[in-house]
Amino acid sequence: MKNISVIGSGTMGNGIAHVFAQYGYEVSLIDISAHALEKAIATITKNMDRQVSKGILVETEKSDALNRIQSFTSMEEGVKNADLVVEAATENLSIKLDLFKKLDELTPESCILASNTSSISITKIGAVTKRPEKVIGMHFMNPVPVMKLVEVIRGYATSDEVTDSIMELSKGLEKVPVEVNDYPGFVANRILMPMINEAIYTLYEGVAGIEEIDTVMKLGMAHPMGPLQLADFIGLDVCLSILRVLHDGFGNPKYAPCPLLVNMVEAGFKGAKTGEGFYKYTSGSKDLVVSPRFR
Repeated sequence: MKNISVIGSGTMGNGIAHVFAQYGYEVSLIDISAHALEKAIATITKNMDRQVSKGILVETEKSDALNRIQSFTSMEEGVKNADLVVEAATENLSIKLDLFKKLDELTPESCILASNTSSISITKIGAVTKRPEKVIGMHFMNPVPVMKLVEVIRGYATSDEVTDSIMELSKGLEKVPVEVNDYPGFVANRILMPMINEAIYTLYEGVAGIEEIDTVMKLGMAHPMGPLQLADFIGLDVCLSILRVLHDGFGNPKYAPCPLLVNMVEAGFKGAKTGEGFYKYTSGSKDLVVSPRFR
């Protein structure tokens, strides 16, 4: 594999494109918005500059990697030569199913179709294509250039050959791939999201405040970031979406999202990306400040 197409140029998409380009792959970064693509290239450049300053890359490696990334607003053009497509679009089932139907028609027959989904069924995604054996999950962690884990999710029909290929590919990116089977939330979010949800319930029920909850988990459980801060970082809308996948998939009330989380998302307070969630985020400030709504 040498030609990689990445669908979606947001936080995960630009991070995935960054890593593939850094390790010598030709990357087509695809988004319907030209402005989003410009922003993504600027982000990748900034992140590679940081790698140069830390001695991870030298300037020539950075410029070579950036030259390996081409941007496209046309999906047909962006995937026509792909050996592997990694979809990193919005975490929405109907959007992903529509994308994979189109990718099945537009990509070469030999192309592997991967999704960076954090919770949606790979089996369900694969079923809308004529190549379910070539559909797989590649769940990268944020920030992609830094985090080592890749959850490699086998759909019910995913072949051994494709799974082995993606495991080896991930190792070549100096990631640590972990193979898991296709059940709601996989491993990472099946464990993480109920913990975050319980932290929100702990706040909702008045057991403790935001800083107290996060401090207990950081100092008592050696977590680098408290669950409420982490929820803000992930995006409260994303957390809600994953919890709904878990709740629907298992039919178990223990996965029901906290009403406080639902209200915050509906009101538009989605965490760091909107400037406020459990904490309030001020441009340029590194200090965590609890949202005035919770004081």
